[in-house]
Amino acid sequence: MLIRILRFDILPPSFYLLPSNVPKPINIESLWRHPARTAAPLLLGRFLCHRGKNGAVTRWRITEVEAYCGLRDRASHASKGETPRNRVMYGPPGFWYVYLCYGVHWMLNLVTGPEGYPAAILLRGVEGAVGPGRLTTALHITKTLDGKPCTRATGLWIEGPADIPIGCRRRRGPRIGVDYAGPKWAAVHYRWWLEAKTIKGPKEPRSKRQP
Repeated sequence: MLIRILRFDILPPSFYLLPSNVPKPINIESLWRHPARTAAPLLLGRFLCHRGKNGAVTRWRITEVEAYCGLRDRASHASKGETPRNRVMYGPPGFWYVYLCYGVHWMLNLVTGPEGYPAAILLRGVEGAVGPGRLTTALHITKTLDGKPCTRATGLWIEGPADIPIGCRRRRGPRIGVDYAGPKWAAVHYRWWLEAKTIKGPKEPRSKRQP
């Protein structure tokens, strides 16, 4: 299956080409300890791995992310303080934060940064599923993962290093659907994505013995 990514809804952003063989300096274990706006672009090209009920594992290249950073970020759930829903954002990094958006779609976020500082990265897209709602639907993600660690034991984790195809553009621009945050926070370039003429769907599942 081929998915075409086209973006016409953003201000002219800066971008550059990344060869696929450039290693990332931050390993996956320490990545979560960095601020969301630092960790978010480093997720591009890494793989979101999901183990299904039958034990089969699929690997989806991450293609779009957004950062939500602390109490001052008016687009963040944390801007109004700690609540039962966003409590996981205040906890240790490396945990999933899953919430229901407009009563329709589950949103998958990864908590990053120091414990006590509410910040998270929204996974907006992977190859084969463009958009955060399509992502969680494709991977059958629900509230059951909220507060769970990003590990193989949970059944949903991220692998690295990044694998960005040659000629693929990494771009940056404003977040989507956050006009409620006011002009300042709606305009910050806290969204990153990969743009290419065509990208393929998820990789074939591996066997149960190779999660």
